[in-house]
Amino acid sequence: MALRRFYGILPMPPRDPFRLFVWEVMAVHSTPRKRDAALGALKRIRALTPDAMWRAPQKKLEESVALAGPYREQRLNALRTGVALFRRSPNLPATIRGPIVAARRALKPFPQLGETGAHRMLLFAADHVILPVDARVSRVGRRLGYGEASDDFRKQARSIQSAMSSELPRSVDAFQHAYIYLTHHGAATCTETTPHCVVCPVLDRCPEGQARTRHQAGEAG
Repeated sequence: MALRRFYGILPMPPRDPFRLFVWEVMAVHSTPRKRDAALGALKRIRALTPDAMWRAPQKKLEESVALAGPYREQRLNALRTGVALFRRSPNLPATIRGPIVAARRALKPFPQLGETGAHRMLLFAADHVILPVDARVSRVGRRLGYGEASDDFRKQARSIQSAMSSELPRSVDAFQHAYIYLTHHGAATCTETTPHCVVCPVLDRCPEGQARTRHQAGEAG
């Protein structure tokens, strides 16, 4: 994949379902650096299992979560809800690795996941072959010509998901790497307002990028 050659090796989200849930909560309204700092602090106080987080000293937990940035109370509330759900359902990891309908149902009560977060959980923690489509993947996908544009994000995301998935090998590894590199590309190069089309590694297959570069060349001329 051109994106993999361009960006090199990128880190994957946690595979453990609880750690991935915590990763999701820390990632909202945060940056990768702050998210990882918070996760590192939670690891140091040994609070990355449901029981350990339930027993963790409140002050240390608050200090760790604060490293992710603002919305500390919202994150703490989400973590409390998640801890309760995991402790109440010890078979949850096995459930989400099972039939997809039951897996989706089991993830619905979790705060701050939403459809995209649930899809990340199903892909990275449960090995379901499903492509999560967040805002970045959606933007990259539409610029590359996948799916149908819509004012309804969920409708557009599902259209892009279907179109992109049809071109990927039906393997968990392929879908995991596709998501990681597409979302990173959307953050680093194919940005919302000022995409860096000139250096884009997939410019040769991007209709919008080619149109932008022609327009820029025309203005310069």
